[in-house]
Amino acid sequence: MNSAELKEKYGKKRVPHEWRGTDKLTALIVTFFGSGMSPKAPGTMGSLAAAVIAYPMAVLACTLFDFGSDLFVGGKLFGLFINLFFLAAALIVFFGAIPFVKKAMKDTGTEDPGWIVIDEVCGIFMALAFLPSNLIIEYPFFLAIAFGLFRFFDILKPLGIHKFEKLPGAWGVMADDLLGGLYAAIVLWFGTMVAFALSF
Repeated sequence: MNSAELKEKYGKKRVPHEWRGTDKLTALIVTFFGSGMSPKAPGTMGSLAAAVIAYPMAVLACTLFDFGSDLFVGGKLFGLFINLFFLAAALIVFFGAIPFVKKAMKDTGTEDPGWIVIDEVCGIFMALAFLPSNLIIEYPFFLAIAFGLFRFFDILKPLGIHKFEKLPGAWGVMADDLLGGLYAAIVLWFGTMVAFALSF
């Protein structure tokens, strides 16, 4: 995304309380419990809120499903790990949010407004889809790294992400963030593999 496109998307004047044009449930979902209502950097606030709740989600995943024990085999790093808990969470948010995002934009007469941040939540969950939950719990800084990587891909939209943004309606709002999260997950997984391989 070039500087002109960035300025057009993030530099435009926001209408205060624009989300009030839709019903309360829809507003609650698309703003992710109000995090997108922040007057400054709502996308960052939504991503941060998702990263924060990802920690108790990782604890829940380990407690209920014992996800995260397959990263190490015989004390050595073992290939690609898929965290089914966060992958499922990302996909559930993606498909579950589509009708609410569509309704919010229709009710308020907007197109991908900044206060819709449920797409960032989807992206953050996707960014954690290749990390074991027990690793997230033991090393919480992975959440900060996932957050930073996702925001990089979400804002700059390289590697074809901007094309997904052009999909019609709510699909475009959600799809580019899902892909951005996937790219962040790949980079994070590769970096983790390298770091752990060098430590052995």
